[in-house]
Amino acid sequence: MSDSDESNGSALPEPLRTVTPPSRTHPDESMDVIGWAIFIGLVVILTPLIPIIAVIWLIAKAQDALGQS
Repeated sequence: MSDSDESNGSALPEPLRTVTPPSRTHPDESMDVIGWAIFIGLVVILTPLIPIIAVIWLIAKAQDALGQS
């Protein structure tokens, strides 16, 4: 192995050099709108399924209760 990695006494690798200046964080409104649109779409699609899921859950609970006695 090479001793060049340990020559400076640090276990950390050299930082990457880049030509692009570092950027500060900023809000991204377009991605925020897309995220909300996907969330609202999922709510609209899944909300009608809640009664169906509740009926299936109730049937399963009734079968469990009848099977235990």
